[in-house]
Order: sequence, then structure tokens, then C-alpha cells
Amino acid sequence: MLSPMKIAAAQLACVLGDIPANVRRLTALAEQARSQGADLVVFPELALTGYELDALAADPALWVRPDDPRLDALRAVGIATVLNCAVTTDGPLPAIGTLVHARDGRLLTTYRKQHLYENEQGVFTPGDRDGRLELGGLRFALATCYDNHFPELTARGAADGCQVHLASSLYGTGNGIHERATVYPAIAKDANLHVVLANHVGPAGPWTGCGRSAIWAPGGTLLTEADDRTTTVTIADIP
Repeated sequence: MLSPMKIAAAQLACVLGDIPANVRRLTALAEQARSQGADLVVFPELALTGYELDALAADPALWVRPDDPRLDALRAVGIATVLNCAVTTDGPLPAIGTLVHARDGRLLTTYRKQHLYENEQGVFTPGDRDGRLELGGLRFALATCYDNHFPELTARGAADGCQVHLASSLYGTGNGIHERATVYPAIAKDANLHVVLANHVGPAGPWTGCGRSAIWAPGGTLLTEADDRTTTVTIADIP
């Protein structure tokens, strides 16, 4: 029988538009997760820059490649990472991409957000395929924020044999609190998946992230949840 995998959902307030500073913050969170026994850590949407669409549209230096040397310190921590950021494409626009690296730093997969929110259209190019990976005997599905509002996407993950749904997101205070509390338990219940949500806390572009990164069990039971103000990781065992 396989041992449970410990998965961490991270939350932070990003330094807006500053990749080196955010790599330092993400690396510290990865080290915190590893020190608590986690095998994998999931970060929020656009965690390398914050949700700064004007800056990302204007400055290609804020886009990254999967092998970008600016990520070396994060890849060297010794824990698998799920990092969402602006990634380069073959076209003129970047994608909102999720880079998944193994604990030894190898790239396992890249997923590009398929469902762009209204203010993201024209800034990013959408992806055209679902994100999947296998690690530690588990099969994972990947999604980014607005993707999670499309039940057909999460249903495809369940039909494809996934056991865990990983979501890098941004939900703010106000209506975002209700959306976050509604969407993710519903995925866990309806698709019968473990669901891992990593959210921003603090200023994030036009919003203020409401935090409460969390992990739900299949059926919708909450396993662990962070608070609404602290840069931290919250960890649960995934059997």
C-alpha cells in the first residue's frame, strides 16, 4: 500500500512585478512546507509577479520559460512545486501557465489556463489542452482560477482517473469570498476528487486576496484551511 502524500497549499502577498523578490518568498514557503513533511506545494495564480496584468502586458521580462534560471533557487529546495506564472509561448502573447517541477528540479509538465477571465483576454493566449501529471502514485489534474468555474473541465479530470485537483487561483475579498467557498467544495463533491486551492492573501492587482488556501476531501469535507491574513502553507495527507 502506498504511503499518503502530504500536499501543501501556499498563500502569500506578492511583491508586485518583482520576480527575484517573489522567488525568495516562494522558496521560503517551499522550505516551510518541506520542513513539515510535505511532498508537493501549490502556489497561487501569477505568483511570480502578482496579478499585475498591465505590467505583464508591457514587459516581456516578466514572462518566464520552464528552465528559467531565475527559478533555480525554488527548484533546488527538494520539494515538488506547482508554480503559476506568465510563461512564454511561440506567439506574441504569454500564457497563464502552471509549471510543475519534481523534487529534483525536473520539469514534469506545463499547463496553460484555458478559460481566461474577461480582463485577461488580449493579454494572454489561452491553452487548448487539459493538465495532467502523475507523482507519488497519484494522478493529478491542473486548473487555474476561472477554469474551476467550468464543471466540464473538472469532470474530465475525474473521468481521466485523476484523484487530486490542483488549483492556483486568486479570489479577493467581497464576492470572491463567496465564490471561493462555493466553487471548490462543489468540485470535491461533484467530481469526487481531493481539491487543493492556493490563493493570494493581501494586495493582488485590482483585488485584495482573501487567503484561506485550503484542501478538501472527496465529497467536500474540509481537511485544512489557512487564515485570511498570513503568508503560510496549510498541509493535508492525501491517501
